[in-house]
Amino acid sequence: MNIATTTEAADQIREECCILNEGAGSWAFEPLAKQLSVALGIAISDRPRRFNYLLNLENVGLTAGQASFISQEAIKLASDKRLLAEVFKKAEVPTPETHLVETMDEARSVVRSNPGKDWCLKYPTGCGGSGHRMIDETVVEPRNWPKPFVVQEFVRMKRAEVYRTYCAGGELFGWMVRQFPEDTAVSPWVAHARGARYADRGEAPATAKEAATKALSATGLLPSFGCVDLMPGRDGQWLVLEVGTDGLVNHVDRELDNPELERQMNLRIAAAFWKAAKDTTDGNRTSQ
Repeated sequence: MNIATTTEAADQIREECCILNEGAGSWAFEPLAKQLSVALGIAISDRPRRFNYLLNLENVGLTAGQASFISQEAIKLASDKRLLAEVFKKAEVPTPETHLVETMDEARSVVRSNPGKDWCLKYPTGCGGSGHRMIDETVVEPRNWPKPFVVQEFVRMKRAEVYRTYCAGGELFGWMVRQFPEDTAVSPWVAHARGARYADRGEAPATAKEAATKALSATGLLPSFGCVDLMPGRDGQWLVLEVGTDGLVNHVDRELDNPELERQMNLRIAAAFWKAAKDTTDGNRTSQ
């Protein structure tokens, strides 16, 4: 194949790809859609194409012959802590002790049966710590709370902090800590939206990488793009809190106060996206 033919094939693949951002919630993804459009060199569309970077999808669906870079199942898992708890348990991903219970009586029983531990009730579809609350034996059922309830041990630290690593195309990169500045009022939930900020911590410990890889593999995010939030446990163990990815209801925070990591993230996502797009194209040709 000569250069002209190769270029034509690449252009054809590019025309078959898009940043898919459709529906009433698409406005929330517009800044990221524009950023990804520049990084990947593809258009933003409100209609699916053959290969999509899925950000929002409400009124149309993907049909046979249309694919998503980040699988829709992985996006669904990342958006619901109830589903994550089940998947993590099955895959033996190390996490803080977590219970899925159907009633507040069961939640109170968990607290009562574990004296000396702190417990929280996590809002299952919230992000940035939204809706989470500490609980004790007197907890009363919140109104309109999705079930089952996610009751998780709250591991207290001298200084509240959460660590994060990222993956793209099967490779981990970056090791950031999220914590509150010294002069900021702190919250039990170390979220960027609550005033926490990121700082680079160099290379992730091997045990943290192992836990993160297990979580990403279990949720199907490892081949595409995602992140893992972790915290140190006992005896050098790292505990996975959750995974995150782009699409439908949320997206991975890019405001890291670290231009080099932000640049690296775009490059790695682009490389993983185009490899997946080409593999999908080659697979379609083989099956024809």
